[in-house]
Amino acid sequence: MGFTFSVENLIPVIWARHGLGQYTDLGIRVGIPLSGTGIDLNRVLFKRDRKWDVFNVAYNLAPNSSFDFTYYKFKGAKQITKKNPFGVAWTGYRCMLIPKGVSGGQSVRFGMLYGRRLSTKWGFEVGYFHDFSDGNPSYEGLPSEYSRSTGMSLQLFMYLGPTKKKKK
Repeated sequence: MGFTFSVENLIPVIWARHGLGQYTDLGIRVGIPLSGTGIDLNRVLFKRDRKWDVFNVAYNLAPNSSFDFTYYKFKGAKQITKKNPFGVAWTGYRCMLIPKGVSGGQSVRFGMLYGRRLSTKWGFEVGYFHDFSDGNPSYEGLPSEYSRSTGMSLQLFMYLGPTKKKKK
């Protein structure tokens, strides 16, 4: 559970994840006013030692709402410290489908991202997803589904930690 501060959403988004099994979890995000709200499903595909691969499917509600398909490659640090017991970094490859953007068009984007957990409380992710079509970069003052700025992603995560369940 935590908050995300991002370039894409001016207002912080609160998010929570719930494990559906050993290798699958479901996430939900709520943004105010709805921008940044979404749902996603993660599935671990491969795990060995300090490395694991995850496939993520997501839907994001925004002016340019999208379906995202991301293949993540995570790697844990060799040494765990008290300051950062997680020590995780990741790269990802994303395909983003915007079925109907602000100008009414469709956009398919491809790109890469990089993220890192900086401490027990903080992490970041940065990426760019490019649309190879020639479209209108803006529509009535908003970045359209074809705009380069629509493909930029810069996020800062504040982790709140796992919820504590009462033992019966």
